[in-house]
Amino acid sequence: MRHQTRAKIHLGLAPLSQMKIALLFLSIPLFAALVSLDETGFQKLVSDHRGKVVLYDFWATWCDSCRAELPQLVRLEAKLRSQGFELVTISADEPEAAAGAEKLLKQFAVRGVVYRKQAEDDQHFIDSIDTKWSGALPALFLYDKNGHQAKAFIGETDISVIEAAVRKVF
Repeated sequence: MRHQTRAKIHLGLAPLSQMKIALLFLSIPLFAALVSLDETGFQKLVSDHRGKVVLYDFWATWCDSCRAELPQLVRLEAKLRSQGFELVTISADEPEAAAGAEKLLKQFAVRGVVYRKQAEDDQHFIDSIDTKWSGALPALFLYDKNGHQAKAFIGETDISVIEAAVRKVF
């Protein structure tokens, strides 16, 4: 009974208070442990994000360019989020480097669910993302609102080029 009483009190908040609480939680970067992702999971991820422009960022902690690019991508997402843009990060690190990857993601305040590539066959995984991709990092794949790949960026790419491509897809 005691638990039910508390629930009633909690639900009895004024609508404005509920909105303030919801806005507070929306402004906090959401972060969880790295979620394993294989080829099938990636295709489901793309399907689940239909209706948004999404940039899938494949990166690794050992990749200097990836680490330099990540905070720029986070700022780009913050800038364009209200227009329906989302950044999804997928670490290519080995399982033993997961703690380092998580630390880096927290450091740069990456939002949302974060992933780690986990495939039985790396080449099959790479080909399932883009047959023209060799697996080189950093690798960014821009998808339109219909879930179709619009552009790929392999290697170092200036953030202004990435932003221009994102804006073109809207």
